[in-house]
Amino acid sequence: MSHRKFEAPRHGSLRFLPRKRCRRHRGRIRSFPQDNPKKEPHLTAFIGYKAGMTHVLRQVKRPGSKVHEKDIVEGVTIIETPPMMVVGMVGYVKTPSGLRSITSVWASHLDDSVRRRFYKNWTRSKKKAFTKWQQNWANAKDGKEPYEVERRLGFIKKYSDVIRVIAHSQVKKLKNLGLKKAHIMEIQVNGGSTIDQKVDFAYKLFEKPIDIKSIFHANEVIDTIGITKGHGFKGVVSRFGVAKLPRKTHRGRRKVACIGPWHPPRVSYTVARAGQKGYHHRTELHKKIYRIGDAIKYGEDGKPLAFNASTEFDLTEKNITPMGGFVRYGIVKQDYIMIKGTCIGPRKRPITLRKPIIQPSGSGVSEEVDVKFIDTSSQYGNGRFQTSDEKKKYFGPTKKDRLKEQAKKTQERKQKKGQEDQAEVKAPKAQKAKGGDKTKPKPGEKGSQKKGGKGSQKKAPGKKTKTQAKTEPK
Repeated sequence: MSHRKFEAPRHGSLRFLPRKRCRRHRGRIRSFPQDNPKKEPHLTAFIGYKAGMTHVLRQVKRPGSKVHEKDIVEGVTIIETPPMMVVGMVGYVKTPSGLRSITSVWASHLDDSVRRRFYKNWTRSKKKAFTKWQQNWANAKDGKEPYEVERRLGFIKKYSDVIRVIAHSQVKKLKNLGLKKAHIMEIQVNGGSTIDQKVDFAYKLFEKPIDIKSIFHANEVIDTIGITKGHGFKGVVSRFGVAKLPRKTHRGRRKVACIGPWHPPRVSYTVARAGQKGYHHRTELHKKIYRIGDAIKYGEDGKPLAFNASTEFDLTEKNITPMGGFVRYGIVKQDYIMIKGTCIGPRKRPITLRKPIIQPSGSGVSEEVDVKFIDTSSQYGNGRFQTSDEKKKYFGPTKKDRLKEQAKKTQERKQKKGQEDQAEVKAPKAQKAKGGDKTKPKPGEKGSQKKGGKGSQKKAPGKKTKTQAKTEPK
């Protein structure tokens, strides 16, 4: 009978089995936070897109800690969160086997990015989704809701126990993602003493954008749900972290030496085996929000009017996007949320943000974070400068800047010359309109005859020209 010399914990947790590829690309909320009727009706989740990471400098305000009132540097993740649009509502009733949907109500207009989600091939389809439902709104009387909508709303108010809105992300605002299909999700409505309050709250949101600030706020703790980065087919050392075998081992080192006993004559599911690593559905709890930034507004000249990365201690006019953009993502132009530490998945991956399902506790939860500095240096190399203006001030004008300035001066000279030419042309016309050309002398006055030039002098009477003298016979 075999035995082992040393005892050790197993490699790889069994709670995450089976380790296979996830069926969906977006994180799914399996359970929402517990409802509190004492609060006002509110939404409990949102969708964002991971842009990248940076680091911040902040002062710790945690009495009793060794770093209290000291500056520390922490890594943060930036998630771009453009406003979501509410397009529907679902009512659920509680049953012994879980929630069961009663009926749903949809808005009068659905964007094509939403309708694309209901087709596998949008271009070859007839695009008939929701056309019959929209007919209800077209046939309704002016100023009144369609009969079918009122009937369903009354049904939901009478029998439902849980209300959820159907919302979708606006992928059209994120050109760098290259997406045409919107991500659709159900968001539970919590709060409100009665179901009627929840239904009225949800119905008023139809076809209206929802901002991230209306759901979350700074210094709040949230949960993130998403799909991890995929790594393909991997061996046991990479997938489970088992120890490599000794150097002289026959037929490979990166293996499990014993995969089980002779009997039972099969390999147990607890034994580490090679297979898929990554692209799994995971939930991370209690991520602290450090900051919620507003979207960038641009002026007529294309320059930003506001700056969402400036702080009270760092007054530099800059936005959250580092110089050169986030690697493999681009520029963050919409609203964004900054959370502490890392986040699930690679860049451009949709991340589901949810209110905490387990109420957090500890001194770090109630701490108010005051960010002093946000790093916006280039992530493509060893970034030395926070803004392009700072870089220009250090290196001086480049060849490109000099050529631009030269072209600008040339353009100004052309415009000035064109204006002068126009003024010269307009001046004689204006004088003629007033009463003739005053510069031209009248006949009989001194200087009326032209002087100089070929043929300017009058010929004497009877005097022949050279050509006439040559042609006449002698």
